[in-house]
Amino acid sequence: MGKRFLAFILCFVFFFNFLCLIPESTAEETKDNGGYIFHGHAEINQDVPQRKKDIFTGEHSTIDEGTKVKMTVSSVLSAGYTEEGDEFFAEIVEDVEGENGVVIPMGSIAHGTVTRLENSKRLGRDGYIVLNFDSIITPDGREIPVEAHMTTKPNPVASVSKTVLKDTGYMLGGGVIGGLASVQLLGVGAAVASHGYTVVGGAGLGAVVGLGYALGRKGKEVLLQPGDEINVKILGALKLPVLKEEAYKEKELKYDGLDIRITNYKIEEDPFGDPNIITLSLVIENATQKTFSSFDFSLVNDYKNEYHPTPFTNTEMWFNRIKPNDKMVGKISFFVDNPKRKYWLVLCDPITREQLVKISLDNVKRDLMKQAKADKKKKKK
Repeated sequence: MGKRFLAFILCFVFFFNFLCLIPESTAEETKDNGGYIFHGHAEINQDVPQRKKDIFTGEHSTIDEGTKVKMTVSSVLSAGYTEEGDEFFAEIVEDVEGENGVVIPMGSIAHGTVTRLENSKRLGRDGYIVLNFDSIITPDGREIPVEAHMTTKPNPVASVSKTVLKDTGYMLGGGVIGGLASVQLLGVGAAVASHGYTVVGGAGLGAVVGLGYALGRKGKEVLLQPGDEINVKILGALKLPVLKEEAYKEKELKYDGLDIRITNYKIEEDPFGDPNIITLSLVIENATQKTFSSFDFSLVNDYKNEYHPTPFTNTEMWFNRIKPNDKMVGKISFFVDNPKRKYWLVLCDPITREQLVKISLDNVKRDLMKQAKADKKKKKK
């Protein structure tokens, strides 16, 4: 009896303490949201970078209606996986320029929705997707309202012509095969005796088979994968402020006495035929007391993944050392997952592995495109 009474007292005390832990609430508080109101406060996170100031030149440029903007999609868009109304994002991979300079830098993110998605159909009709874009968010935090459109639907006339040519080819091919088969089965004598009717009959039967295949043939399904490039058309003219060059260029790291210039940037195919190799042409002048090799180089992307030189293409720098007061010109290649991402060429100290040099490939591409445009203007003059 004493043990039961003691157990009862302990349970009562535990239950009483539990009730004391529940926060008090008034009828007014619980009426607001059907439960307890949690009180708190917000603080400013000093680690979040504030929007950049003084990033504009003071000029404006107009992006004309019909301007095409190059982007890469960030998610899979396909029939059976995507539905109409789904949201998605795409990254702008080339600066958008007006008459006075860059107004939308590469790396900006576009927001869009899938407005139409058609599966492939018989008679060789391909599936297609229609995408509409409503805003672009720039790296400096601005949200730019836009009207833009993109579709994989082919031109109707070209599509019909392509289908007719293919189907005609299947019919003609079937007819030829049927005619040859009749000669092989019945012999040349039968063809002569029937004045060629056996050949005509075989050809006709083959053509019917070819026509049946053509009628039942389905087109290709639409599929856009992360990293696939699309051209998006601007539907309405945009007037935007021009950015200063230092506002959209990526930060880099330099080392005194070491001059590394990238004179060419190229994406090449790997042994399996996929364009996953980035090849850089380098000019290196080493005025330091350190000795470097190609194995001190790497590519680092915006996900902090590191890629080392690959032997699949260029190996001319592999066995050469860059000694003090040396100058070297050569190529170096890296096998990467997705060449459309942001990359930096990094050179590390051969002993401490500390990063000494960090060069943005986006900056390199901008400089190379600018030089190409300048050269084109000179040729026209």
